[in-house]
Amino acid sequence: MSSDPWGRVDETGTVYVRTADGEQVVGSWAAGSPEEALAYFERKYEGLVVEIGLLEKRVQTTDLSAKDAQTAIGHLREQVDAHHAVGDLEALRTRLDKLVATVEARREERKAQRAKQSDEARKSKEDLVTEAEQLAQSDQWRAAGERLRALVDTWKGLPRLDRKSDDELWHRFSHARSAFSKRRKAHFAQLDAQREEARKTKERLVAEAETLSGSADWGPTAARYRELMAEWKAAGRAQREHEDDLWNRFRGAQDVFFAARSSVFAERDAEQSENLKLKEELAEEAEKLLPITDLKGARAAFRSINERWEAIGHVPRDARPKVEGRMHTVERAIQEAEEAEWRRTNPEARARAEGLTGQLQAAVDKLRAQIEQARAQGNNAKADKLERELEGRQALLDQALKGLQEFGG
Repeated sequence: MSSDPWGRVDETGTVYVRTADGEQVVGSWAAGSPEEALAYFERKYEGLVVEIGLLEKRVQTTDLSAKDAQTAIGHLREQVDAHHAVGDLEALRTRLDKLVATVEARREERKAQRAKQSDEARKSKEDLVTEAEQLAQSDQWRAAGERLRALVDTWKGLPRLDRKSDDELWHRFSHARSAFSKRRKAHFAQLDAQREEARKTKERLVAEAETLSGSADWGPTAARYRELMAEWKAAGRAQREHEDDLWNRFRGAQDVFFAARSSVFAERDAEQSENLKLKEELAEEAEKLLPITDLKGARAAFRSINERWEAIGHVPRDARPKVEGRMHTVERAIQEAEEAEWRRTNPEARARAEGLTGQLQAAVDKLRAQIEQARAQGNNAKADKLERELEGRQALLDQALKGLQEFGG
């Protein structure tokens, strides 16, 4: 008979394994020695140990499903319970029991993980729907359209929810995208209509600008070009394929007109600069007549200067006030000299001045006599009143005497 701590072979070749419930028959062996029988069934036990170890590792390190793990555990448990191996079978049962608990824990963990992932996916999809519904109202057509396309890609990468929830959220998401697309389509349709209207308006403006490009009516035509430019800006943009061509034609027509005007103005400016030089020389000649000592000679000289002045054309606008002012100063001096001469030589004016002076002198003399009389009578109030009146008459008399002196009197 042969034995080891976990089994033995009796005289008949029957192999036993020791368990907590006593010995259990493993099998019979007739082909060799008892030691070979025990070694054979011990190898069977080691095989079970290896299989259980492999299953434990798979459960811990792979995504083996709980169902497949339970099937494998059941298969191994049947082999252990069949007692066809010699070894610590109870230890194998204990390991299988622990493995069952591990599989169950992993299943609950995965269930919780799936629930968490589902909640996260729901939250992510709800956030996508909310953002899509906000974007549906946006007028930032390019940016919002690109963002909506990115949201679709994000949606596709998220796990599916339960069918009802997923369908409801997708319906909202899809509706938001459709609403945005509808608004964008309407916007660009309206924009196309506006650009077509702008094209027609600008075609008309270009036609008029090209017609005006040959005009020599500088002022009104330049003003009309400014009006056309204002209308151009107010018209808005035409389609891209037309806008640049229309603008080049419009601008080209203006350039033709303004280049011609600039050429004419340059010639005119040169001529007016020469005119200014001539008028400044005449103004200097006129200023030499001042001060007026010979009125007759000054008048004749100024007339000659003025005739030459009038024969000269325009001068630059900004220089006109200064040079004309110099001539006006000389002209006023001559006019004042003429007025003074007229007053001095006018008999009627002299007679009127002498008469007025005589009347004022008589009035002053009379007031002085009345004042003396009032003082003599002790009527100081009357005298004071008469003195105030005398002051006014005396002032008029002084002024009349000064005027009389202008007549050489």
